[in-house]
Amino acid sequence: MIRLIGYFFGIGAFLLLGVAAAVAIYLGSVTKDLPDYEVLAKYSPPVTTRFHAGNGALMAEYARERRLYLPIQAIPDRVKAAFISAEDKNFYQHPGVDITGLARAITVNLQNFGSGRRPVGASTITQQVAKNFLLSSDQTIDRKVKEAILSFRIEQAYSKDRILELYLNEIFFGLNSYGIAGAALTYFDKSVTELTIAETAYLAALPKGPANYHPFRKADAAIERRNWVIDRMVENGYVTKTDGEDAKKQPLGVNPRRGGAHLFASDFFAEEVRRQIIQKYGDNALYEGGLSVRTSLDPRMQIAARKALQEGLLSYDERRGFHGPVKSIEIGGDWGEPLGKVVALADVPEWKLAVVLSADGRGVEIGIQPDKEASGKIIAERVTGHISAKNMQWAYRSANGERKSAKSPEGVLGPGDVVYVEPLADKGEYRLRQPPKVQGGLVAMDPQTGRVLAMVGGFSYGQSEFNRATQAMRQPGSSFKPFVYAAALDNGYTPASVILDAPIEIVAGGQVWRPENYGGGSAGPSTLRLGIEKSRNLMTVRLANDMGMNIVAEYAERFGIYDKMPPLLAMSLGSGETTVLRMVSAYSVLANGGKQIKPSLIDRIQDRYGKTIFRHEDRTCDNCNAADWGNQEEPVLTDNREQVLDPMTSYQITSMMEGVVLRGTAAGKITLDRPVAGKTGTTNDEKDAWFVGYTPDLVAGLYLGFDNPAPLGRGATGGSLAVPIFNNFMQEAVKGTRPGKFVVPEGMNMIAVNRKTGMAAYEGEPDTIIEAFKPGTGPADTFSVIGGLDQYVPPEEILKNSPQANQAVTSGSNGLF
Repeated sequence: MIRLIGYFFGIGAFLLLGVAAAVAIYLGSVTKDLPDYEVLAKYSPPVTTRFHAGNGALMAEYARERRLYLPIQAIPDRVKAAFISAEDKNFYQHPGVDITGLARAITVNLQNFGSGRRPVGASTITQQVAKNFLLSSDQTIDRKVKEAILSFRIEQAYSKDRILELYLNEIFFGLNSYGIAGAALTYFDKSVTELTIAETAYLAALPKGPANYHPFRKADAAIERRNWVIDRMVENGYVTKTDGEDAKKQPLGVNPRRGGAHLFASDFFAEEVRRQIIQKYGDNALYEGGLSVRTSLDPRMQIAARKALQEGLLSYDERRGFHGPVKSIEIGGDWGEPLGKVVALADVPEWKLAVVLSADGRGVEIGIQPDKEASGKIIAERVTGHISAKNMQWAYRSANGERKSAKSPEGVLGPGDVVYVEPLADKGEYRLRQPPKVQGGLVAMDPQTGRVLAMVGGFSYGQSEFNRATQAMRQPGSSFKPFVYAAALDNGYTPASVILDAPIEIVAGGQVWRPENYGGGSAGPSTLRLGIEKSRNLMTVRLANDMGMNIVAEYAERFGIYDKMPPLLAMSLGSGETTVLRMVSAYSVLANGGKQIKPSLIDRIQDRYGKTIFRHEDRTCDNCNAADWGNQEEPVLTDNREQVLDPMTSYQITSMMEGVVLRGTAAGKITLDRPVAGKTGTTNDEKDAWFVGYTPDLVAGLYLGFDNPAPLGRGATGGSLAVPIFNNFMQEAVKGTRPGKFVVPEGMNMIAVNRKTGMAAYEGEPDTIIEAFKPGTGPADTFSVIGGLDQYVPPEEILKNSPQANQAVTSGSNGLF
């Protein structure tokens, strides 16, 4: 018997050694190509890039994987407890593999063998880290063995907290969210520190299978799984039984956070910043780099800009008539369902989509588009309202300008028509609205720094993502003239120089060009000031011709209006194409005393570690960071910007453009409590209407026009369309700020001159103005006119209003009288 036992023992030992050898060989083959777990020390996951407004408010987020990396110290204990309870209750006790849990899983799987049920896993959090970071998701024995080996090694190399930190920041939660911080924002629009027990438990339930516990498609399963996690938290002592029962009674409460822009009215601004980041750093930096971008956006000013431009576009559009309904639907049954499928303008929350239920001579009965849950499900409640005849009277005219045959609501709308409406103060009363076909762009900028404070690229980003403030190339028309005059003032002319305002013919290449003043007519010899105040085309052409278009082109390029401007006379009237942003930047140079600026939508960019990699502010301050004070002088910011225009010239052209606001093409339409300078612009056939203007501290410019350029209609000028929008915006933008004054550079001579002749005025002379002259210059002693004469003008006609006619001297066609 002893010999037999020894025999069997020998066989057993031999088999055991054989198995051990086989296992050793197998483990050797498995472990020889194991990935290096030390890469976990350099873990750098794709992280969400976030844009912030100038006041720190979150504007927008961009990510392929919505993830915000949080160190373990920033993750609340309740959140850790929920995931440990749901995934690995022995996490802080086991060495990487939970032997007890593994045995329990094997037992359950044996019991379920043949039942068709999916095998139960026993992966610890450490094993999941090994799989997610280092291995594939293949359901094989080899992968599980590698996972276990790596888990032991990871546990030896890293602390439990570091492993949990990696896990909580890497796992996928569904809805394109990764990591606990991203999931909290995506599902509940909260930070992790604000999560309730119920919310934390639901998030802890998701890693097992986000699609299986979708908050809307599989809400019952989601609640059941969440409650199971709550029970485990109670069982493990992390939550009291009372709190657990209260948490289980709560609804899921999921409130998905939308992507893109979050700050109201910031869509165009955020999209422009997005394009610039991609251009500067590439796609991966934007969508994976975790950049923190502080923009220059002023939210209050942005809302004012949006409102002013929208109201201006709507005012013009409604005067032209009704375009017709958005679409028509069947209303025989439940009108809420088909109406709910019509896509509304998401960024115009003031409006609602509505369907016409009936119409008569007194008004229109409408059904309002039902609200939707976050899941997209239409809420059952149906709301009706009424549009009275007076609140849709503008629609009696069709968009082509013809009167409708019936001058009442029933002649405009019929049952089933879907339209936009805006609620009024009277409950149940609405006003008929329509998205305008005319568009425009507006930019506001700090002239001292070039920081873009507000930008609106059209009526609605939802209607069109095309940014007309930065992407639309439009003719600036007469709003370009100040740069022709600035070039002249910088090259020997004065505001009192006299130019002939009379018909002129330009012959070039066999073509004859006969420019005209807006509205026709001419005023004869006039000063530069009058030429810009009244926006005289003929004077501008003569001035540019006398000065030379090469000089004009050089100045236009210096101001950044054009990259390369052809020296053609027609360009002096703004016939080239540029953008609103470029025009506002150029006017900012005039406003700040001639200093070159770099327009910027971005103040600062930081990488994921907080290191600043870009800063718009390039002024230097050598002593700003002194360790202590030793009676030294206060530090001074050194301004290294190039002086692109004489400060005296800058003041002269500013003074002349103040005249545009006070007496010229914008007269009586700007009502601010501070000095304002600016220039209107109207292009050929009235296709675009411009105004760019500024106070000492703020520059704003805009245009209105159709995307496919077409006439806006008779009388649609910069003065009638653009100036009121500018005024409405500036009224809000400067509210609460202290009025400033345009600074007169030291050394300038202020001399009274005759408005018509530009000559020095005698004491008590009527029709005079105080004009600014540079040192060494002043009013002319004799009446001289710039520009050759194409027809004879009697001297007495030219000088009939001048008390100094006896000083006039005529000397032929060279322009001297």
